[in-house]
Amino acid sequence: MIYLILVMFLLFFIGVPIAYALGFTSILAILFTDPDLLINVPRRIFRGIDSFSLIAIPLFIMAGEIMSKGGISARLIRFAQTLVGHFPAGLAMVVVLASMFFSAVTGSAIATAAAIGGMLIPVMKKEGYDIGFSSSLVATSAILGPIIPPSIFMVLYGVMANASIADLFMAGVMPGVLIGLGLLGYCYYIGKKMNYKGRETRATGKEVATGLKDAFLALLMPTIMVGGILSGLFTATESGVIAIIYSLIIAIFVYKELKLKDVLDILLTTSKISAAIILLIGSASLFTWLLSYHRIPDQLIELLGPFAENPFMLLLLMNVILLIAGTFIDAISALMIFTPLFLPLALAAGIDPVHLGVVMAVNVSIGQITPPVGVCLFVTSSIAKIKVPQMLPFIWPKLIILLVIQVLITYVPEVSLFIPDFFNRLTAG
Repeated sequence: MIYLILVMFLLFFIGVPIAYALGFTSILAILFTDPDLLINVPRRIFRGIDSFSLIAIPLFIMAGEIMSKGGISARLIRFAQTLVGHFPAGLAMVVVLASMFFSAVTGSAIATAAAIGGMLIPVMKKEGYDIGFSSSLVATSAILGPIIPPSIFMVLYGVMANASIADLFMAGVMPGVLIGLGLLGYCYYIGKKMNYKGRETRATGKEVATGLKDAFLALLMPTIMVGGILSGLFTATESGVIAIIYSLIIAIFVYKELKLKDVLDILLTTSKISAAIILLIGSASLFTWLLSYHRIPDQLIELLGPFAENPFMLLLLMNVILLIAGTFIDAISALMIFTPLFLPLALAAGIDPVHLGVVMAVNVSIGQITPPVGVCLFVTSSIAKIKVPQMLPFIWPKLIILLVIQVLITYVPEVSLFIPDFFNRLTAG
């Protein structure tokens, strides 16, 4: 089996799509070990995608696409400007805050990078900001998409780990806020150092109220979704339906920036993205079953020995592996490959599966700004019309901030678990 796993990673390196690499490697392994098991291939693929919770994926994607194209980005940016625009490097701080808001609405790093970058990178360039700094900041801020709820990553992990999706959503709040605060602090420092000025006057209370009024309905969507799940009004999957209905009403009838003809493009985009993810889930399910059949997780526990018994060392090893893997595979693929390997190890070491989910989410999110496959870097470089290497000198300081926060999240589980534990105690009482 070890040789076939090496073949799988070789396929990744030469550019074979992850779903095909997983499926090909799994079938090849069956042919070499027990060809009679081929009859299980379609059954295992279907069983992997036959989950009610997975319906949330296309629903969340569609809701995000509607809100992304429905005129919310300009409103969120205006509101962020009233809050932080007067600080040194105020425009850079607006990027971070607007990205936090937008991530909560769309749950997508790529959508956040495209929407916020498309509007603010040209403005930052006009205001005298270094183009490498501007584009790298947008890319870094966008990684909050898979962390701040609602998050497709958390839904998938919850299904794979049999963990509460509501707990995972709540567990992502504090890590997301910490990353946002870290980046805001860095922007303030750069503003002082480079003399990047903010707006001349602080926004008045009336301006803040007006900005909040314009952005309120957009910001209300994640509150409704997460609040409804926590209160038991609907499940995580049903919240996707609520999100679509709500976003359509807001984008078409309130903001009036989404036309009915745009809905077809949204449906096509949703179908393409969802189909790719579902195919990946099916292939990963076959791969996971094969690992279990050959007792690979048990063998890993035996092989790692002291690591498997020591949560500190095990989490360190997982972080290193995920950070390296994130440099060449995307977030969802990393989730599908490493969850079946890491989860048994984590449970054996007494690590909370919700905590593990947040650790994995932050790690693979960091991977979206690390070359050679840092997708957010490529999105913002295309908007800024510069090459990725021009952004790298500005990425490293932000990367250090993210890694420090990741260490805190990893070794202080209460950072992630405080909010879900509080709500669980509240509902139990």
